[in-house]
Amino acid sequence: MMIHEITPIVGKYKARKRVGRGRGSGVGKTSGRGHKGAGSRAGYSARHAFEGGQTPYFRRMSKRGFTNSRFTVDYWIVNLGDIVGHPDLAGGGAINAERLIEAGLIRDTKRPLKILGDLGEAKEFSVKLDVVAERVSDPARKHIEGAGGTVKELGSRRDLVRGIDRNSDDRSPKNLTKKPKNRAAKQFGTDAKKGKKKD
Repeated sequence: MMIHEITPIVGKYKARKRVGRGRGSGVGKTSGRGHKGAGSRAGYSARHAFEGGQTPYFRRMSKRGFTNSRFTVDYWIVNLGDIVGHPDLAGGGAINAERLIEAGLIRDTKRPLKILGDLGEAKEFSVKLDVVAERVSDPARKHIEGAGGTVKELGSRRDLVRGIDRNSDDRSPKNLTKKPKNRAAKQFGTDAKKGKKKD
C-alpha cells in the first residue's frame, strides 16, 4: 500500500475538535474565544457583515441609482407686492413673463412663472391686473379678482399630463396616470374610502 492510497482513507475519519478539555489539549483555558469581550461570553451572536463598530462596507460605498430630483419643477416666484411696488408695473395692465423680464423681476422664460399673494407693506390691493402665468396661488387670485382683474393659469407640464384645469373650480386630475389599487374602484369605479362614485 502506498502513501497516496492511505491518505484519503485516513482523512475521512477526522476527529471532532473538542474545546475546553484542559490546557494540555491545545484548546483549553479560553477555548479559542480569546480574552474578555462580547465574543467570549455565552449567547453572543454577531450581525451579518458586522465590522466591529466601524462604518460597514455597504455604507462606505457611494450611492447610485434612481432619484426624483430631476423631476422637480422650479418656478420663477414673484409676489404681488413686488409687482405693485415696481414703477413700470404699478399702473396695472397685463402681467406675463415677458413683461416681468422687461421689468427685471425674473430672468428668462426657461422656468414657469408663479405669482404669490404676499402684498409686502401694502395692506390693500386695488390695482387692476390681467395675469397670465403657469401658477397663481389662491390668495393672489383672490386679491387680483377682488380688484377687478383677471387670472389665467396656464398650468405646469405636470398639470397638462394629469389633465388638471387650473382655471376651474374642480382641479382634480382627469387623466389617471396610475391604475386604481382598490378592488372596488376597479370593479365599480368608486372610491372606497370616501364612498363616492367617480365621474
